[in-house]
Amino acid sequence: MKEIIQRVKGTREFYPEDMAFRTWLYKQMRAVSESFAYQEYDGPFLEKLDLYAAKSGEELVKEQSFVFMDRGGSEVALRPELTPSLARMVAQRQNLLSFPLRMWSFGPFWRYEQPQKGRSREFFQWNIDLIGVKSYQADAELLAICASFFKRVGLTPEHVRINVNNRRLMDGALANIGIEGDEKALAFRMIDRRDKMRKDAWYEYGKEGGMTVEKIDALVALLENKELWKESDELKEIFVLLDKMGLSDYFAYDPEVIRGLLYYTGTVFEARDLAKDGRAILGGGRYENLVGEVGGDPLPGVGFAMGDVMIRVVLEKYGLYPELKIQPADIMVTCFDAAGLPDSYAIAMELRDAGLNVSCYPEAIKLDRQIKYANKIGVKALVIAGPDELSAGKVTIKDLVNRTQQTVSRTDAATVLKNLG
Repeated sequence: MKEIIQRVKGTREFYPEDMAFRTWLYKQMRAVSESFAYQEYDGPFLEKLDLYAAKSGEELVKEQSFVFMDRGGSEVALRPELTPSLARMVAQRQNLLSFPLRMWSFGPFWRYEQPQKGRSREFFQWNIDLIGVKSYQADAELLAICASFFKRVGLTPEHVRINVNNRRLMDGALANIGIEGDEKALAFRMIDRRDKMRKDAWYEYGKEGGMTVEKIDALVALLENKELWKESDELKEIFVLLDKMGLSDYFAYDPEVIRGLLYYTGTVFEARDLAKDGRAILGGGRYENLVGEVGGDPLPGVGFAMGDVMIRVVLEKYGLYPELKIQPADIMVTCFDAAGLPDSYAIAMELRDAGLNVSCYPEAIKLDRQIKYANKIGVKALVIAGPDELSAGKVTIKDLVNRTQQTVSRTDAATVLKNLG
């Protein structure tokens, strides 16, 4: 038997049923984004590696990016994220744009990770950012968008939780226990990895980085302080605003949320299945300096990203996966015989011109085989035009759902089909 060439590990194939979900998901993201007045955009799929090298963290660049040399000798990467691209795009037109700037996108990304539940090397991702606002209200708005999306797709506070923290709050708290400078960066990496490592391995990771056991113990105590948020005026105001919007049940303070990307400076957040089954559904936060670091004037921003893989896992888990229509055409025109094939194609085109999606069987075979095919692909009505119907200017419409049929004027066929429901 001839061997079928396999797809590249971690990449994905989108058969019609998968595309139907991707299209549905895009529509939900679009609806929520536009309800908050965000505009759609996109950036290049390829970027110079330098764009990420100093801004996203060493792990993302060295371990997770697909990097290669182009023919001009420059290192380029398949985009692993979009925020640096957006920052560059804003910097390029900074004097022409109106701020605050609300932007969203949905497109493909690539990261060289170990494929597992909720994670692949190729994925689609919703990115949404508010740029040009310094106040905590911008952070609250992005958090409200997260909760509004979950509400729209049927995920309740009993299913998911959006956990919130603040980098500035953690900076001060870490300084209070003697963790500063290079140790602070190590502490952030430890916090980000705590739920991914065994306790002994986590301690060993900290000690290998130069942190004493006493400081690691103090860090553990800090991470178990669920009231720490009350020391942050920003977080207190954000939680008040979320409560005013009627969304507070979706949120909780979690000192272990720190996010791995280097450019976050203030509020950080991520959403998880309450059962902690799998990785984060979405994550994001505030960044103060990113536009300035890519050549523009300094501008604050806040945003988040959500991939299409984990959200599908969560929707399936809670029985919220949508009923999707895979077949775009409910109507199929049959081909009675070879002589009538041109007329079948003409009838199909007349129905399309009337605003209907129509399939036409492309060859003359037995009618029962065409009907069997129609049932298999989910067609709801057949249009049959044999020699007698054609000579009389009529067609027979067979309703496969209600198991009825009627012969009507060819000019009335579109109206009858639209009224079948």
